[in-house]
Amino acid sequence: MIRRRLQIRETIATILADDEPAVEKARQGIICARQELEHYVATDPFFVSTLEPYPVRTGILTVDRMAEAGGRAGVGPMAAVAGAIAWAGLEAMLAAGAGFGVVDNGGDIALFTDRELTIGIHAGTSPLSDCLGFAIGPDPELLGICTSSATVGPSLSFGSADAVTVFAQNPALADGWATAICNEVTQENTTVFDRLSPDEVQGVFVIIGDWSCQWGEVPPVVRTKERKDLITGGMW
Repeated sequence: MIRRRLQIRETIATILADDEPAVEKARQGIICARQELEHYVATDPFFVSTLEPYPVRTGILTVDRMAEAGGRAGVGPMAAVAGAIAWAGLEAMLAAGAGFGVVDNGGDIALFTDRELTIGIHAGTSPLSDCLGFAIGPDPELLGICTSSATVGPSLSFGSADAVTVFAQNPALADGWATAICNEVTQENTTVFDRLSPDEVQGVFVIIGDWSCQWGEVPPVVRTKERKDLITGGMW
């Protein structure tokens, strides 16, 4: 397995693959998705600025996936941007016949795996940060694992959670719901879970300080060693 970093303006991604051709396919998929999104928002800047669902249908795959995910989660389409771009990179790997691939776009991950992986949780100053993770796979099905935080990184959040991780087969939807849940969930109020459908979202794991909770089917939570060098930052 090889690990490569890719930075294109706001996008800072880590790609895991078995060989360099698969990495290159992921890189091409990410670049193509970014270019299509940038060209679209040049003509529709409201798409970038709105914090509300924006039900556009453009025929541009990444743009439409973001809009659909935002609509389902009740947030603006840009809440799903990192997951959607990670998805595009992973699909390019799949289309080229790769049997294993991970695209981590600033903590929003799309993957398929023929082996067991541990996905760590970075939750800022929480005492649970960087010591817990999820045991994933082997599973050939595409999976989105997206995390939103009110205390880590530059992304806009109206909540207080240190980390909200959402698992869904649709990575854009996982990203949108991670934002929506992070905006609302507290230790005293988890009613945002009532809006989730198990047909769309497999599970949710929340960390606030030294408190955690989960909804739905979450992969096994395991202890991990702190590896801050593996944290991928970024916005897109």
